[in-house]
Amino acid sequence: MENKKVSLYTVILILGIPFIYATYLYPELPETIPTHFNYKGEADGWGDRDSIFLGPGIIAFAGLFTYFLLANIKKIDPKRSQQTNDSFYQNMGVLTNLFLTCISLVILYVTAHPGFPIEKILFPLLGLSFAAIGWFFPKFSQNYFAGFKLPWTLENENNWNETHKVAGKVWLICGSLQVIAGILLSAIPSFIIFFANIIVMVLVPTIFSYRMFKNGNKLP
Repeated sequence: MENKKVSLYTVILILGIPFIYATYLYPELPETIPTHFNYKGEADGWGDRDSIFLGPGIIAFAGLFTYFLLANIKKIDPKRSQQTNDSFYQNMGVLTNLFLTCISLVILYVTAHPGFPIEKILFPLLGLSFAAIGWFFPKFSQNYFAGFKLPWTLENENNWNETHKVAGKVWLICGSLQVIAGILLSAIPSFIIFFANIIVMVLVPTIFSYRMFKNGNKLP
């Protein structure tokens, strides 16, 4: 219980950082600021300067929801797996919120500094998040909320474990490629590689899982 409280307080502290930064930026902002950016990193939506707090608010809500879901996964998951490690999912919730806070800070910076190439930070950051999730995947115990929740993985624990080992490797590789692409390439190529990586990261583990299912849940 004590570890859970520490994790929750850590998450709240992390999610509070963008609000502090937004408050710092607020006095120097113009009356109208960008509120949305397209795939090229160009502003295509605008609002008054009070809207600088909207993004951090949305991200904080999503972050807290994600944390509570992960931290209580053993209680709310119908499988109620005894193998579920509470501290593992709590730590994952903290890291997820750290990533969301980084995204929020990047957006706030670009809002206050129009013309900054957001893609040079955003795409490498997304790549790092893919790689981090890939590292976590093999540690996921069978559950209904986090991971590749396919009919075959949920029906068979061995299928689940092997699929997440494969997914871990694929996400690590694709995440690393996304980091490199984000650093070296311009916005449009990075965007194309981003979606190509998404397709690969979803299809490869899914196809592997299905083939394993058709093979009697033995390695194909």
